[in-house]
Amino acid sequence: MKKALFIDRDGTVIAEPADEQIDSLEKLAFVPGAISALKALTGLGFDLVLATNQDGLGTASFPEETFWPAHEKMLSTLRGEGVAFDDQLIDRSFPHDNAPTRKPGTGMFGRYTGGEYDLAASYVIGDRVTDILLARNLGARGILLAPAAEGLRMLDEAGAADACALVTDSWAEIAEFIRRGERRVEIRRETRETQIIVRLDLDGRGDFNGEISTGLRFLDHMLAQIAHHGGVALAVDAKGDLDIDEHHTMEDVAITLGEAIDRALGSKAGIARYGFALPMDDCRALVLLDFGGRIDFEWDAEFRRERVGDVPTELFRHFFHSLCCSARCNLQISARGDNDHHKAEAIFKAFARALRMAVGRQGFGYDIPSSKGVL
Repeated sequence: MKKALFIDRDGTVIAEPADEQIDSLEKLAFVPGAISALKALTGLGFDLVLATNQDGLGTASFPEETFWPAHEKMLSTLRGEGVAFDDQLIDRSFPHDNAPTRKPGTGMFGRYTGGEYDLAASYVIGDRVTDILLARNLGARGILLAPAAEGLRMLDEAGAADACALVTDSWAEIAEFIRRGERRVEIRRETRETQIIVRLDLDGRGDFNGEISTGLRFLDHMLAQIAHHGGVALAVDAKGDLDIDEHHTMEDVAITLGEAIDRALGSKAGIARYGFALPMDDCRALVLLDFGGRIDFEWDAEFRRERVGDVPTELFRHFFHSLCCSARCNLQISARGDNDHHKAEAIFKAFARALRMAVGRQGFGYDIPSSKGVL
């Protein structure tokens, strides 16, 4: 599904004068950081949609001929920096008209509410509470461009805090928030045998880390190692048919976690892509990982014991094979050692470290890590 950034104009992209009407070229000035941030947001798979209320445009109080020169100058300046809006929505009514097309009403947004767009993954960016209320009405997430204290007060007075994902007066922070917003997901998987919920933030910024419950205590312990050594925030809630055996729970947790990783990576722009070997007492584990989009799996590890804790050792291979297929990656695992507990834990820790390396952002670059330009 498509995604959109619905962006306010006055006070958000260009500065709003005291009379709240930009009706001459002399009044045109960009909000600091807006141009560079908008340029940084291109290429992330969002449609850029300008959405603005222009009180009385076309009437004697705001003639058309005074509006368009400054507006077109703004657009041409942005185009010169590689920023082009896919759509422009301009409401001309006055506030007292109570027109359904006026923000926060959704009357202008009909083409975006028909099911073609994933509005839950879209954002409304603006400097007024009406923009945040629009986000709520659309089912999108709001970003308020305002000083934090002032913005929080505005949201509290309007009862709109629940619809706002970020309050900041920095366009650079907005751009970075939206970029890393791709890296946080919640995936649900329900079958006749299992019900799984996985929440994952690849940047470790979630408020849910450590909430892991699968009914298999050793698996919980291993997933906690992935979170800790992978530098990710991870929550897993799994209910499976453990009265039959452990297979379905292990398999479906792996599938759901793999899908979460794949979804959280988004376009994969800026990641290292490749990832780690580590020793653990008598054991050593080697994990080679490539998020190139091609699926291949190699396993070279043997266990002497039938179980480690409450998990059959035969399921470790199946867990990582299922995760590999769901995450659409190339995964090679080998391990040596005498202690099966240490061997299993070394594998999970090495995978976590490989994951941490592979999904890490490379400085400030957001290039696709492939000579093909796509993964």
